[in-house]
Amino acid sequence: MIDFSHIRGVILDMDGVIWRGSEILPGVPDFFRWLDAYSIPYVFATNNSTRTPEMYAERISGLGIKVEISQIITSPLVTARFLRDQYPNASKAYVVGQEGIYAALRGVGLEIVEDVQADFVVVGLDRTLTYAKLQAACYQIQRGALFVGTNGDVTLPEPDGYIPGAGSILALLQTATKQPPLIMGKPEKPMFEYALGVLGTAPAATLMVGDRVETDIWGAKRAGLSSALVLSGVTDAGDFGEYQPDAIYQDLVDLQNHWLT
Repeated sequence: MIDFSHIRGVILDMDGVIWRGSEILPGVPDFFRWLDAYSIPYVFATNNSTRTPEMYAERISGLGIKVEISQIITSPLVTARFLRDQYPNASKAYVVGQEGIYAALRGVGLEIVEDVQADFVVVGLDRTLTYAKLQAACYQIQRGALFVGTNGDVTLPEPDGYIPGAGSILALLQTATKQPPLIMGKPEKPMFEYALGVLGTAPAATLMVGDRVETDIWGAKRAGLSSALVLSGVTDAGDFGEYQPDAIYQDLVDLQNHWLT
């Protein structure tokens, strides 16, 4: 159970929580108007590495939800800030990924390189992936570049089934180089630490709302947050073992109704 009287901030996943593909899920945007009315701050946190915070802010604003760019936390953004903070003297990155990664790395002053030695190899979902990209990444890692993954999601849901996610690309490179990647996104702590910093709340006073037990719920548990699983995304009700959420709701409407009782 969740003691909502102690909650002072909320972290929410997006896909499966506020939308599912092009479908807007029940309770949106009423849930966020209610949070605003009670001055409960919230941020959105996604493992998706292909889009920029600006892209997400535009879509969320289009739903009638008031949102600032600072409230959008993506795995590339967390990755970029981590690398800049932890390796201030390194400047070059080789990328296997899409626009979200390129924008985040350049945003903290990192240079994207192709044919020179990189300090980092940053890998996310890449729908334009080629063997040449994988080959170059392998060479960079073997020559000493730090191997970093924006997130470890092995698959992504599509209307016709599941397709390879960033985690599948990471697994291939790890097999080829025998080097494990440093993962930034959920369920790892860097994303939760970043979100807590934006909210300005303590872990025990923060609620994570998500639809994936292995990322949203497990990550919240590891970071000391309360967790609410919504069944409006990819997960059905069941026994989740060590990934057990603090509470399960059908959607944001159900969550809000329980919060009010």
